[in-house]
Amino acid sequence: MASAASAQLLSTFYDTSCPDALSTIRRVVTAAVRSEPRMGASLVRLHFHDCFVDGCDGSVLLADTGSFVGEQGAAPNAGSIRGMNVIDNAKTQVEAVCKQTVSCADILAVAARDSVIALGGPSWIVPLGRRDSTTASKTNAENDLPPPSSDLQGLTTKFSNKGLSITDMVALSGAHTIGQSQCKNFRDRIYNDTNIDTAFATSLKANCPQLTGSGDSSLAPLDRTSPNAFDNAYYSNLLSQKGLLHSDQVLFNGGSTDNTVRSFASNPAAFGSAFATAMVNMGNIAPKTGTQGQIRFSCSKVNS
Repeated sequence: MASAASAQLLSTFYDTSCPDALSTIRRVVTAAVRSEPRMGASLVRLHFHDCFVDGCDGSVLLADTGSFVGEQGAAPNAGSIRGMNVIDNAKTQVEAVCKQTVSCADILAVAARDSVIALGGPSWIVPLGRRDSTTASKTNAENDLPPPSSDLQGLTTKFSNKGLSITDMVALSGAHTIGQSQCKNFRDRIYNDTNIDTAFATSLKANCPQLTGSGDSSLAPLDRTSPNAFDNAYYSNLLSQKGLLHSDQVLFNGGSTDNTVRSFASNPAAFGSAFATAMVNMGNIAPKTGTQGQIRFSCSKVNS
């Protein structure tokens, strides 16, 4: 799947039609992340949630309306996805230099890369040429995105279904070196899991009461060590049983991924390289190309 897709996408896709596209996107993203570091994580997550649901086609950017509930209203996204305003801003500025040329899906893929760079992480060349979807599926978002309660087999299956390897999965999980998560996503872990550092769990309980409905949206950093730095501390946290989500800690819990976690914890360069490769692979999931889809005028709605 990935190799066929990457053959259709080209890093030079806009070199002639919109040579200023990438520098324009980077300027917008860098400013947004500088003013709010968390936004970098939000944009990476937005790209991930786009790609895992019907491919990297900008479908996650389509806003729900009275008669239409798409991916934004799906359980994994409702009340938690953010950063659409930054993509809208980038789109507006790109439109000013090249009208209806650069897709929202490509802007999002580039924004994810630029977010990682802005927080000190690795760079990679983004293959381009994706087109935008005209639909979005709430059902597919709820079926295809891995929940924070996932076990290792569940995670492996969800990633394998998208043509991604176990190494890609462990590397992409390392995006949790930045960003925050809501109490409702880690409540069960801090009160019921046994493979968790006791002091770590206790420190999280103050802002995340056990009672469902109480403090559900309270935030905690996914990587407490360096929450705004894109580094390999996420993996060191797993070694000491300080993964925030159940789906984080399952990567280091006596299973098949333990050695990869150890490798990334001890070798930042190995993680950076694997993450860059995995992001390209993820960005290659089922893109719409050629005459498929459209180039949206506005990222939040289908062209009329």
